[in-house]
Amino acid sequence: MKLASFTAGGSASYGVVEGATLADLGAIAGAPADLMALIALGQPGLDWARTTAASAPRRDLAAVRLLAPIPAPRKYLGLGGNYPSHLEEARKVNLVRAPGQAWFNKQVSCVNGPYDPVHLPRVSVQFDYEGELGVVIGRRCRHVRREDAMDMVAGFVVTNDLSVRDWQMRAPTHTLGKSFDTHGPFGPWIVTRDELSDPHALRLRTWVNGDLRQDGNTREMTHRVEDMIVELSTAFTLEPGDVLTTGSPAGVGGLMDPPRYLQVGDVVRVEIEGIGAIENRVIAEP
Repeated sequence: MKLASFTAGGSASYGVVEGATLADLGAIAGAPADLMALIALGQPGLDWARTTAASAPRRDLAAVRLLAPIPAPRKYLGLGGNYPSHLEEARKVNLVRAPGQAWFNKQVSCVNGPYDPVHLPRVSVQFDYEGELGVVIGRRCRHVRREDAMDMVAGFVVTNDLSVRDWQMRAPTHTLGKSFDTHGPFGPWIVTRDELSDPHALRLRTWVNGDLRQDGNTREMTHRVEDMIVELSTAFTLEPGDVLTTGSPAGVGGLMDPPRYLQVGDVVRVEIEGIGAIENRVIAEP
């Protein structure tokens, strides 16, 4: 299934995307409050969604505004340096990663819709893109074994780990430069795990104004999704709706020669095979 959150007529809801239409599950009496609540029900919730979609009211997908599928996740975590091609381009400017998993927080106030505008900060011109595969956690879990890790996944999304490079490099945590408001768009929907036979074999591409900047494949990831879940759940509890971004291939603007940072009016499109695409226009920070 493709599970989406949206607004229509001033009201928020969620549903199942089927072609050019959307089955409005939120309109059903007694439905879970939102998509996070649905996911938290586990497989029974997904089974209910699949069955109920057949009789739910239909909406024209083009007539609604899609939101981030989980508009208010508890955690939004990013993994740095997970593609050898990106590490190689980073070495040109003497940026070197430790061999383990290097995680950082994106504050959840950065969450943005898949087609909403993103802000060029007032305080920096070093605004950059990173197209990435996103993982949405489906079960509350701790100390997960590797063989059980994929059972903790509700599904996958397209993410753009937008980054303000000079603020990112102020401290090893990267949190400030990764967390500006609007800099966490993802979506356009959650593709449930059963629809992707292998999340580690997906073509990932990013365009800026139609110019192809990134062209990679998730098979290149150094750390697989299972490894990420084991690592994180060893330290803390993962919860339904948590979002993990899994790293970016080569081609980011800040590591080009000369750098090609985003400017007002630019349109960034990130597309992942089997999931879909998000597209965001850069505007000046209000």
